[in-house]
Amino acid sequence: MKRKPKLGQNFLVDDTARHAIVDALGDLRSRTVIEIGPGHGSITEILADRCHRLIALELDSALAAELTFRFRNQPQVQIVEIDVLKADLRTLVPEGEAVDVIGNLPYYITSDILLKLFAAGSAGIVSRAVLMMQREVADRVSAAPGVRDYGLLSATAQMNAQVEHLFTLPPAAFSPPPDVYSTVLRLHFAPRFAELGVDAPGFDAFLKQIFAQKRKTLQNNLRAAGYSAEQLAAAWPDSIPPQARAEALPLESIAQLYKALPEMKPA
Repeated sequence: MKRKPKLGQNFLVDDTARHAIVDALGDLRSRTVIEIGPGHGSITEILADRCHRLIALELDSALAAELTFRFRNQPQVQIVEIDVLKADLRTLVPEGEAVDVIGNLPYYITSDILLKLFAAGSAGIVSRAVLMMQREVADRVSAAPGVRDYGLLSATAQMNAQVEHLFTLPPAAFSPPPDVYSTVLRLHFAPRFAELGVDAPGFDAFLKQIFAQKRKTLQNNLRAAGYSAEQLAAAWPDSIPPQARAEALPLESIAQLYKALPEMKPA
């Protein structure tokens, strides 16, 4: 009998797709790669022959044991049984070394994993990532300002990385087939906080405020966050229409408004 996925996993079985995903990371001969959720090792076996060192993080104890046995004669491969959200990426790699990340992200914790990787990118731990996720989530990550999918996840992702949409896979590429399509993105971690002249913690909090209610205007969201009409009027840039919504603004405009407000205290 086929083993039923224990954690709701959908394993990639499309041979062309698994090679394309690894190819997207480029030359790995001198690179350390962290793989998130290797499953039965369809991507792991390709990575093992290409990269200098591979660290595969697998939560499922049975799969971790299977992979440990399978790659027992390949010392460059390390299988770690751990929840990626609990893993300290800094301790997994040599000090000062930036690594690449690859993985098929579980649908229910995709945003949490992305936030963890953004923090690792800001810390210089991760330089590139090729990630597969639910198509709808990928569309939000890569959306440009002014389109319906653009929101907090889009702005946060694009403050931390250059995002490339690579390709989309149908349910038939997986076993068992999921109910959704999956999209592969490539991220080059390049935080923009210094470039835009903003501090990361404060600007992240500001993004949450202005995207709190997508149907509300930018001013209404800031009023809900505690700013008075007078405070907003005094700081409001001429380049931002009074009734603009956050989803319509590029990050440069959002940063301009943020820098006009730091010294002002919410009413």
